[in-house]
Amino acid sequence: MAEKVILILSGGIDSTTLLYQLIHKENYDVCVLFFNYGQKHIKELDYAKYHCTELNVDLKIVDLTFLKDLIGKASALTSQEVEVPNIKEVLGHPQPLTYVPFRNHIFLTLALCYAESIGAKKVFYGAQRHDLYSYWDTTEEFVKRINDIASLNRLHQIQILTPFVAYKKADIIKEGLELEVDYKHTWSCYEGIEKPCLKCPTCAERLKAFKDLNLTDPLLESD
Repeated sequence: MAEKVILILSGGIDSTTLLYQLIHKENYDVCVLFFNYGQKHIKELDYAKYHCTELNVDLKIVDLTFLKDLIGKASALTSQEVEVPNIKEVLGHPQPLTYVPFRNHIFLTLALCYAESIGAKKVFYGAQRHDLYSYWDTTEEFVKRINDIASLNRLHQIQILTPFVAYKKADIIKEGLELEVDYKHTWSCYEGIEKPCLKCPTCAERLKAFKDLNLTDPLLESD
């Protein structure tokens, strides 16, 4: 019987690639969590659903929409009153407005909670090495310290694993193409418009990654 593990899935490139890797290379029985934390849009949920359907994986959607009231104007991802900055505005910034206060800490704590409840010993998280900007809660040090806390559990030893934490996004895409991930069904843009804005930090990073591989982002190809 395949080992049961937890994956936090956002519908973006990193976590979607990790989903395919865990199933097709590692042969895990993957339980997927998607967190609706009150972000400006949840367009990525459609893409998360798509891949879970393709792979016949159960998707659990966790309602955390109350967080947007706690966060207020502290993040451009949850406040309708704060504009999403472009990539030039966040370069070199220690904590840009696209950071959501303690979001990943909250997500991982809930994933650990779920893992313990179903007897899973591993939680996978698609953190990667950002090329153009960064967040403190996607670093190896952050994950190590969360694991240190989890290790205090007296009955259930659960580990958070981040296989892509040292990868550039281009490395992740290269891995995903080998696994036949359809990146046309992934979403990265912080804006919830019909097409990617091509200006926000995550769009810039995605564009750079495909360019580094001499590829065109399939989201930008004509139908």
